[in-house]
Amino acid sequence: MIDDLPRLTYLLAHDETAEGPYDRSRTALLLRAAALTDLALRGRLGEEHGTVTVHGTGSTGDPVLDGVLREAPGHGWKHLVHRHRRRTLTEVEDSLAAAGLLTVRASRGLLGSRRSTTADPSAAAAVRDRVLAALHGTGPVERLPAADAALLALAAAGGIPSVAPRRHRTLHRSRVDACTKRLGALAPGLERTVRTLPMTMIAARGGMGGG
Repeated sequence: MIDDLPRLTYLLAHDETAEGPYDRSRTALLLRAAALTDLALRGRLGEEHGTVTVHGTGSTGDPVLDGVLREAPGHGWKHLVHRHRRRTLTEVEDSLAAAGLLTVRASRGLLGSRRSTTADPSAAAAVRDRVLAALHGTGPVERLPAADAALLALAAAGGIPSVAPRRHRTLHRSRVDACTKRLGALAPGLERTVRTLPMTMIAARGGMGGG
């Protein structure tokens, strides 16, 4: 069972028809935001005067999160979303493959591109069900598990088609907004960074620079 936000977010973003994420460039940014959010939820990242701070020592037990944690001190949230995003995407895919949840192979097309299929569709379905339940629920957002609220905020920011198409984001705008606002209790800069992810993704479409 996986419980870290980057791998859960990847499963949400995966499109079987496309044999990979619904949008590889957007997903790379989204996974970086998911890793930062996960570390903040664990109490390992905070914020001081707009700069990311690290709390505690030792490994998180997850190599992807540990890598982001090492990079974090002294930077801003938005900078960290951009940094090494291609590498993080590859690491998350490899981690899911190692766990037996994803089959990854090199594409015959563009150099360095990949194709992937879910080896256990039920795992991806379970994550989608969690986020859809959070989106369509009627109970107070404050009662949602923190991870579920964060996944919904991330999925909406990324416009993941399987759980947060535009019509759902519009219909449930206040619920998505409340979930995103919960990130501000962890770090105001993290909330702002997730809210501005749509514009960040548009700006980054010209290339995948920044690692």
